Amino acid sequence: MKTRSETDSLGSVEVPAAALYGAQTTRARANFPISGLRASPFLILALAMIKHAAAEANQSLGLISDEQGNAVRQAAEEVVDGQHHNEFVVDVFQAGAGVSLHMNANEVIANRANQILDAPLGSYKKVHPNDHVNYGQSTNDVFPTAIRLATLLALEHLYPVLGELTASLEAKAAEFKDILKSGRTHMQDAVPITLGQEFAAYAVAIQKCHQHIARTAESLRELGLGGSAVGTGLNTHPDYRQRAIANLSRISGLELRPAEDMRYAMQSNACMADISAAVRTLALEVIRISNDLRLLSSGPNTGFNEIHLPSLQPGSSIMPGKVNPVLAELAAMVAFQVIGNDTATALAVQAGQLELNVMMPAMAHNTLQSVTILTSTLRQLDHSCIRGITANRERCAWYAGSTIALATALNPYIGYAKAAALVKESVASGRSIVELAREKKLLTEEQIDEILDPKNMTEPRARKS
Repeated sequence: MKTRSETDSLGSVEVPAAALYGAQTTRARANFPISGLRASPFLILALAMIKHAAAEANQSLGLISDEQGNAVRQAAEEVVDGQHHNEFVVDVFQAGAGVSLHMNANEVIANRANQILDAPLGSYKKVHPNDHVNYGQSTNDVFPTAIRLATLLALEHLYPVLGELTASLEAKAAEFKDILKSGRTHMQDAVPITLGQEFAAYAVAIQKCHQHIARTAESLRELGLGGSAVGTGLNTHPDYRQRAIANLSRISGLELRPAEDMRYAMQSNACMADISAAVRTLALEVIRISNDLRLLSSGPNTGFNEIHLPSLQPGSSIMPGKVNPVLAELAAMVAFQVIGNDTATALAVQAGQLELNVMMPAMAHNTLQSVTILTSTLRQLDHSCIRGITANRERCAWYAGSTIALATALNPYIGYAKAAALVKESVASGRSIVELAREKKLLTEEQIDEILDPKNMTEPRARKS
């Protein structure tokens, strides 16, 4: 492999000749061969947007030349457009605070800017990674800004998926609204409910999580860009901060604002703990709903068999004809990963010292991975599972008429104790609550039809004497 020689503060380094990255990135590749995982595309986009916004601000203030500013902005725009992402080669597990990935971005944009200006790679004579691309910036204000912006960008992809999933669950609720079945509490028979009511509740759960995540994400919009090394704004123009963040809002298409206190925005990453926890709550609800789907579709002969999930693939290498609830299983496993990611993020957030939290790469990787894998998983769960669910009406109706909890409706008429005795006799004899109530003449036929009709138990009703 052909190389070129570059020099940084530690000495000379051989860099692949065609690489847009430089010496510091090359050192990081050698130092951190940890996971093989690379930065989230959202984090790369965020870094490039920040470099574009900063260059525009510094250029407008006369701090870098128009030639330098225009070249840096063009290079950054190319990264935002999806080019050069293969040049971001630093492992997600790297030096503290994200210095390595930040310098990876500075070097890629500087080298591409030099190409644009017909200067050789690695020369940095016209555009330097530190002196021009990073003018008035520090990893310490850029990286906290980048992880907030990247998370906001990633969430823009999650929100429509949650909206569509909610709509699909609501559609199933409407489709199943008249299908009576037995409710279950403690995994035991409970009073009747409709299958539609169950799915309507699932829709509300996803909608509530959507709203909670969106509310929590508001704190991510407060940025400490312009704080420089320790939040004091050293080496920045007094107008730089406002201009850079205004530029960043325009470039990203998101509403962003300067933090009230730049020191706070660098010292504290509580907003990352908050958003990670909100995403974790979504994961918990996804696990619960996925488990319900697996139970309701269990069988077909020895389980609940109240709903049918779409058949997507053979379910066994040895049992012919077996089909498993693969997307419900997948959703639960992905949600487990999200919960683990949240724990890692929480530990990273509390690990800051004094003016900086150096554990930001862990927050970035875990939070962005959580949002990304949930987005993909819930889209697939919706399109390939939820929308294709059908009901086993006969099985549901049989459960609705067989649940011993029908006796609950008798409480206002014969009292709890007599109703409990009736349940015990029903279980022991195998005879239904309706049959026993009729035999013992506990109610008139008209009352039996009215009071022990499962449909009448699925909503509040005034007692009839």
